[in-house]
Amino acid sequence: MDLAQKTAFLAIVGRPNVGKSSLMNRLLGQKVAIVSSKPQTTRTRIMGVLTEGPDQLVFLDTPGLLRPKDRLGQYMVQSVQASVAGVDAAILVTEANTPISPADESLIARFKEDHLPAVLCINKIDLLPYKTALIGQITALAAKYDFAAVVPVSARTGSGIDALKEELKKLGQPGGHLFPDDTLTDQPERTLAAECVREKILRLLQKEVPHGVAVVVDLLREREDGSCIDIRGEIFCERPSHKGILIGRGGSMLKKIGTLAREDLEHFYGMKVNLQLYVQVRPNWRNQENALRAFGFDTRDLLK
Repeated sequence: MDLAQKTAFLAIVGRPNVGKSSLMNRLLGQKVAIVSSKPQTTRTRIMGVLTEGPDQLVFLDTPGLLRPKDRLGQYMVQSVQASVAGVDAAILVTEANTPISPADESLIARFKEDHLPAVLCINKIDLLPYKTALIGQITALAAKYDFAAVVPVSARTGSGIDALKEELKKLGQPGGHLFPDDTLTDQPERTLAAECVREKILRLLQKEVPHGVAVVVDLLREREDGSCIDIRGEIFCERPSHKGILIGRGGSMLKKIGTLAREDLEHFYGMKVNLQLYVQVRPNWRNQENALRAFGFDTRDLLK
């Protein structure tokens, strides 16, 4: 055990669409969580690991705290609650120049109940014409909880990220690193590929279709000659009409989804990717526990 090494487990929490996944990706310097402008993009806890010298920061990117409308939503809310339990500290992410939300109030109440150290991270400061607008927001939130630090950042530009890292390193616990220093995430490669495809669906499609979609990769295999990775994915949607939208006229939308996903995957793997996508209808899967488990949501402990 190297007592000079320190590790901090940190839950990244906040209401939907404040940039939690973008923040984790920026902190890691590598994309491991999908990002879109739509709320509820992140559905499960995603772990990212940053090791810099003696300091190891283990981030848990969580779904945005929302009022659940189905069993998937219930899973997402309970995933946030489970993430806050057992970590060394939390990072409460809020959006610059916005009022305190019910989700913020709920999370702060949980911090108080658990006596949990927390860092307030105010994101999207690049959108502010004047930084003085932050003063009232910081004052209001600081009155709610004794935060270990308050750090304004922009996950998009990287502004403030180094300062945030330094504050987070202060929360590390001595006793060595818990993961090998080259660990980046706990997400299996098939899950990363499936989430990459879902990200493109979120970006390209509107209204109710994206949130009724799940993606499962049932094949991910590098060819023996090392020339290419073959990936096959199934896109599940809830209605036949959604299937038609996902495929598009003459397969145009499915081709567009596949092209964008393949480009990202080739960048990630550093080699050619052969990506094949198919679409199936599975009605009301978001309320079916068996379907949730089949699609990678571990509901055994959360849905009771």
